[in-house]
Amino acid sequence: MHALIMAGGSGSRLNLGEKPLISIRGRPMIAYVIDAFCAGGFDPVVAVSPKTPMTTNWCRAHGIAFCKAEGRGYIEDMISAVETLDEQHPLFVCVSDIPCITAKIIRQIADSYHISGKDACSTWVPAELVHSCRGSISYREQVNGIEACPAGVNIIRGDLISQLQDELQVLLSEPGLALNVNTRPDLAKAEAFIKRQPFL
Repeated sequence: MHALIMAGGSGSRLNLGEKPLISIRGRPMIAYVIDAFCAGGFDPVVAVSPKTPMTTNWCRAHGIAFCKAEGRGYIEDMISAVETLDEQHPLFVCVSDIPCITAKIIRQIADSYHISGKDACSTWVPAELVHSCRGSISYREQVNGIEACPAGVNIIRGDLISQLQDELQVLLSEPGLALNVNTRPDLAKAEAFIKRQPFL
């Protein structure tokens, strides 16, 4: 299964250059995400855009497969990338700014998806956990009776990319998934988390 890593945004809130390449303990943030998917047995492809030319160069220099989108927005770029890849099977779609994700978490999501028999899968973390890990809380929804926030890791069917897909919602109480890096305090917390996890 492919893993489409979305890396076409400007990351202007951090003001540290291209967001996927922001260094965490000497490594680009996106490298942690790519390595987690590789370790989980999935094939990463990075979706880049005109907003992230250095990320494109980094992928090229490190032999990482990539495809080009227009940088029009997350959903638009995702659809464009899936169509460019001509992906007809299920695939992961993941943001590039959750560097604390692990292969174990990824396999857990994949296993839940395959067991469900549904077309798609979205991953959520408890809102309370997000609040404790970073300063802001994004969109919220009730998942299994718990107020939750999207984690930015999904599985979709490429052959149904233009259609509404029957979706499984997976709720995981994983601090690493709650560390979506959008601000400098988020970045500091991600660095501290990774320092405590030698396997990352």
